[in-house]
Amino acid sequence: MQNRDIDTVMERLKKHFYSVKTPVVDLIQIKTEDPFKVLVATILSARTKDETTAKVVEKLFPKVQKIEDLEKIPLAELDALITPVGFHRVKAKHLKELPKVLKEKFNGKIPEEIDDLLELPGVGRKTANLVRAVAFQKPAICVDVHVHRICNRWGYIQTKTPLETEMTLRQKLPEKYWLNFNSYLVAFGQNLCTPRKPKCEICPVAEFCNRVGV
Repeated sequence: MQNRDIDTVMERLKKHFYSVKTPVVDLIQIKTEDPFKVLVATILSARTKDETTAKVVEKLFPKVQKIEDLEKIPLAELDALITPVGFHRVKAKHLKELPKVLKEKFNGKIPEEIDDLLELPGVGRKTANLVRAVAFQKPAICVDVHVHRICNRWGYIQTKTPLETEMTLRQKLPEKYWLNFNSYLVAFGQNLCTPRKPKCEICPVAEFCNRVGV
């Protein structure tokens, strides 16, 4: 896959995105337009299937609507609410620490910049980029397992780590696609370009794919 192909590829992935179930973090943004809830959902979604995260936030958000609610809820109750997600004890601890850090460093508001987001408990580069892109509609490239795998499978890039993928895409991918790149590739990776037995026979961008490792 070459950069000359990316316009066609992104247009086709956009059509696919709107034909399948929306990734959970995008869905939270659509429903709430609340950076706090997008951040919480993104933290919970790490190493957890979207279906599980969606069910957990349905139970959590009626009780945790804002930062102050997260501050007041007992750790044990919070942990019980998010138990189905992966590493729930660690995530519950991070969420309980979140209000203090937000108030001390960011006047109680969710920051927009990557370096600031990285100061929050439980937030790594993937989460920071996703929150910036989804919650604030600011240019960012969120690299998760789908983005890293698919871009290398396409042959669009040749990288070994997610961080290397992010930095390479920042240089190569046109900025106009940064906001939606993760969302489109997550939907694509969940439904067609799966880790094992990808559905190449019905893939809308198969003609551009080098099928590296397939």
